[in-house]
Amino acid sequence: MEYNLNDIVEMKKEHPCHLSKQWKIIRMGADIRIKCLGCGTSVLMPRSKFEKKLKKVVTPAAQSGQAAER
Repeated sequence: MEYNLNDIVEMKKEHPCHLSKQWKIIRMGADIRIKCLGCGTSVLMPRSKFEKKLKKVVTPAAQSGQAAER
């Protein structure tokens, strides 16, 4: 599955805050940092673990207007 920085993604399980299943990708590399859109908590996980837990890309960064933001 294709994903990029600032994409909004949906994970298989919701965050323990129960406010959202959607996350924003805020750092990419060997590890990926994602931020919960419900409570704002960020989580760092290895890319392989992230890819297993990823369900779908909800909004690509180009559509959300944040492609140039860093």
